[in-house]
Amino acid sequence: MSTPSIHRSHFFEAASVEDGGVVLHLWGRMDADRSPVLLRELDGFFAEAPPSSLAVELSKVTFLDDFGALVLIELKRLMMRTNGAFRLENPSVEIQQVLKTFQFEKLEKEASLPKKKKTGVLVRLGDSAIAHVKDFRYLISFIGAIVLALLYVCRHPRSLRTEDTFSCMQRTGVDALPIVCLISFLLGLIMAFMSSVQLKQFGANIYVASLVSLSMVRELGPIMTAIIVAGRSGSSFAAEIGTMKISEEVDALFTMGFDPTRFLVLPKLIAAVIVVPMLTLFSDVFAILGGLLVGVTMLDLTTSSYMSQTMKTLSSFDITLGLVKSGVFAMLIAWIGCLRGFQVQGGAASVGQATTSAVVSSIFLIILTDSMFSVVLRYW
Repeated sequence: MSTPSIHRSHFFEAASVEDGGVVLHLWGRMDADRSPVLLRELDGFFAEAPPSSLAVELSKVTFLDDFGALVLIELKRLMMRTNGAFRLENPSVEIQQVLKTFQFEKLEKEASLPKKKKTGVLVRLGDSAIAHVKDFRYLISFIGAIVLALLYVCRHPRSLRTEDTFSCMQRTGVDALPIVCLISFLLGLIMAFMSSVQLKQFGANIYVASLVSLSMVRELGPIMTAIIVAGRSGSSFAAEIGTMKISEEVDALFTMGFDPTRFLVLPKLIAAVIVVPMLTLFSDVFAILGGLLVGVTMLDLTTSSYMSQTMKTLSSFDITLGLVKSGVFAMLIAWIGCLRGFQVQGGAASVGQATTSAVVSSIFLIILTDSMFSVVLRYW
């Protein structure tokens, strides 16, 4: 028979028994001062080889608080992890009351997290289809809410928040003017430079002006302006309303009797419809100036000949078409940005997702709508 080994410290005494178990004797106060040191020493003692069983003798413990209870809980969890037996010996009535408060007896082995089952392709496809159907239903109902709000404002013009509308016009239009003009100028310059490489071979330098002006006024001007506004203002609309949604400000507006659609959406929608066509005009002008720079410096064209060819190419229908497109794009940007904001649920991560979705959805709808315009005009 092997002689049981005994380990002593200032805070505990551990005696091994024949079956590989340990009897742990504790004494004194197990409070906030002693418990951290005791727990650290016990961790070091049991780190090498956890026992097959552990009996904790508490007859000499004079005081036990929540810190001391934490020591006993950690010992019990240690034995649970190794599937060893654990028991308390000779606890006083006071100690039993403290452990009952922490539901010490009901402490069970920590359950391992179940592995997430991989869903099949058909299940994921079905979930995605259901989510898109729900999103489409909400989209249609949101359109109806906007139409009703517009009808109400037409009957009661003073109900429109004019100050917020002008503020949105400034943020959507005036603040975006520098970046729109710069990008359009560079785009016109690039188009003129690339087209001049080919047209110069045939002595058709003058048609660079036609290519730049017509492509920008009819297609690229409205599209580029709309994409910039979608990235700047569409994301801003979604983030603003989404933040209000998770902070319950939208619910507060509804509780106070305000229509959230009329209160939050209409100023943004009206502002976008007004200023985006104006931005498109600036985009067209600066793109033509970019082409003019290439024409004058590289193609030996005069300013008067370049502008004369531009005016000869463009018609009032082209300019009107570009403005109509930009107005439709503005409605799509404001509509989808506000829609994604109202769809926010949860916390800050949902706001970021709504912002990203607003930009991506806006750009997709812009390209889709422009293609529809092209098809209609082709067969009209």
